[in-house]
Amino acid sequence: MASNRGKRPVLKADKRYPSTRRGRGGSGSGSGTGRPGGKAAAKAPPKPRRRARKAAPRRRRGLIGWVAAAIGAVIRASVGLIWRVALVAAVLVGGGVLYFYNQLPPAGELIDVRTRGSVTLHDRHGDVFAWRGEQFDRIASVDQVSRHLKNAVIATEDRRFYWHPGIDPQGIASAIRINLSEGRGPLSGHGGSTLTQQAAKLMCLGVPYDPDLWLSEADYEADCRRTTLGRKGREALYSLAMEAKYTKDEILTIYLNRAYLGASARGFEAAAQRYFGIPASRLSPAQSAMLAGLLVAPSRFAPTNDLERSQRRAATVLRLMHEQGYLTEAEYTAARADPATLADNAEQTAGGNFADWVMDTGPSFLTRDTTEDVLLRTTFDPQIQAAAEEAVRLIFQEKVRDGSEAQAAIVVMSADGAVRAMVGGRDTTVSGGFNRAAQARRQTGSSFKPFIYAAAMDLGYSPNDTVVDEPYCIDVPGSGQYCPKNYSRDFAGRVTLTEALARSLNIPAVKISEFVGRDIVQKVAEDFGIESSLADGPALALGVSDSTLVEMTGAFAGFLNGGRAVLPYGLEELRLRAESEPLMGRGGGYGKRVISEEAAGKLVYMLSRVVEEGTGTRARLGDRQAAGKTGTTQAARDAWFVGFTADYVMGVWMGYDDNTALSGVTGGTLPAEIWREAMLRIHQDDEIRPLPMQEPEPPRAVVEAQPSPQTSQSGVRQPAPQPVPQPQPQERRGLIGVLEGMFGN
Repeated sequence: MASNRGKRPVLKADKRYPSTRRGRGGSGSGSGTGRPGGKAAAKAPPKPRRRARKAAPRRRRGLIGWVAAAIGAVIRASVGLIWRVALVAAVLVGGGVLYFYNQLPPAGELIDVRTRGSVTLHDRHGDVFAWRGEQFDRIASVDQVSRHLKNAVIATEDRRFYWHPGIDPQGIASAIRINLSEGRGPLSGHGGSTLTQQAAKLMCLGVPYDPDLWLSEADYEADCRRTTLGRKGREALYSLAMEAKYTKDEILTIYLNRAYLGASARGFEAAAQRYFGIPASRLSPAQSAMLAGLLVAPSRFAPTNDLERSQRRAATVLRLMHEQGYLTEAEYTAARADPATLADNAEQTAGGNFADWVMDTGPSFLTRDTTEDVLLRTTFDPQIQAAAEEAVRLIFQEKVRDGSEAQAAIVVMSADGAVRAMVGGRDTTVSGGFNRAAQARRQTGSSFKPFIYAAAMDLGYSPNDTVVDEPYCIDVPGSGQYCPKNYSRDFAGRVTLTEALARSLNIPAVKISEFVGRDIVQKVAEDFGIESSLADGPALALGVSDSTLVEMTGAFAGFLNGGRAVLPYGLEELRLRAESEPLMGRGGGYGKRVISEEAAGKLVYMLSRVVEEGTGTRARLGDRQAAGKTGTTQAARDAWFVGFTADYVMGVWMGYDDNTALSGVTGGTLPAEIWREAMLRIHQDDEIRPLPMQEPEPPRAVVEAQPSPQTSQSGVRQPAPQPVPQPQPQERRGLIGVLEGMFGN
């Protein structure tokens, strides 16, 4: 075989068809011969000649050509840049998702990460009447809730929840379009957030609460809700990581547990119990729609604030559920015809001031700052509370001029100090506000005088002993003369102690206080529970010292129970929700004896005369015995009536927060009328019981006006001197007459 010098041999196809061309000198008969002699020769076909490519004529580019070339170059550069940027972005997004993915704990640990616990308050009958903190009940799985609730949340918040990867570009674009059409910024208003993104926001993107970084939990939550481009970007990465880490149902479970739904309810299980008194597994379509409707604005649409508004919002949610196929026509029609309503205890708005007071009196780590779920059993009586609130509304509606900013407060308790009701102001539905019953310290006026007479009765004096009401002055070292005056600016002459108290005469009160000793009066008041710093001068007798309504009512409870001090209390028992044994028991009750039972019986009799024939006649209760004392301070800035029946003690205060003088109001007018209206309602179906009072013996003694050896600097009361027979007016002669002329006896 001939050498081809290392070159690959040329492949040639066989010649299948004879040539039709005649060979040179041939006949053209088709013999195929091309050579003389007629024989065909095996001649290779001629080698094709490679044609030289002619260069295309070079055309000059015109304007269009240059533009097209420039556009092409830009497109090529843009495409290159885009895919490079996309690659970098994909790497960054993947890195961010991986970073958050590695930080995410198991789904079960994200269900309840509250920084505060909850406090549930039960009344004396065991029924819930108030909540504090963040109420929470765990939902372990979406299988534990009603299908209607699950569908309502998805229909309202994220209809494509089970289809998107954590962010929904279609939803974001729609939200931006709506925001711009409504004249807002693209990120203001509708956010287009998926349920996953909302869950991420509720988790604050994994940032825990740190009291060193935020002033309060409210500031922390506000920062978590802040919307910026950077935060939205982190939120998207966190959501993608959640979708990679958890199943859709786990994400929905996290959301159902952590969403705030108003009225201190955190999570849908707590909200179902709070508003409807049933577990989330039993929610109807109408109830589910109402709860899902709260997500847009929990406080505004809370049914406890405005049930009708909440029902209108629920109707919108029902329509969305119907349009998306979650409700049949029959279910939709039935739910619209029968909207959800609140459970009886959910409608309870009374007792807010009482609940605040109990929370303040308990240990903060188990009440105000608790991290546990706490149950409190209290002394609260909703029927008594309703009676007190109705009395305030009635008197202010009928007897207080429109536009008046005067306030009123009420405390009702049993003889052992168990507080049954508390009204902290005219607005009886608020909680967390200024509680005038427990927080306002006001001058007590003449309502302080029973402590003076309690000291006198304990020293052995009788309600029928007498004192002279006449012009009277005392030299006060460093201050000059102190000359008290009666409210009426006149003098009653000789009166019994009972009459002096019933008519609330000032001069006899000062005389008796000076006679038995101011230090003894102070000690009696303090032992009965008045904690304020009491005045040291003779004006002590006229109630120039401050006190709270709770303190004063508790002190009068000591008069009713036979002379024993009480510590007003509202807490019966405190325990953790997860425990069966209580951590704490009763927070108050009976204390030490202050005056003798006999002295208390005498004082009760004297106070009953205040209601029957003295300054408190507007507080009469018909056949039911009542006792009490009026009080009006200087310039009528405060008006009091504190009194009791055989069953309950009630204190009423009226005044202005800014100490403006009351117009035409004394303790014996509107406060006494409020007291009467409330007591009539409280005792509506109660058996009539007599007061524990002791009728006095006939008049037998004269109370001296000047201080006597009975006054004790140490505060220890001394036995009373033997009474001196009371002379008749015509017998006032000699030494006794001279002494009476000198000292007003």
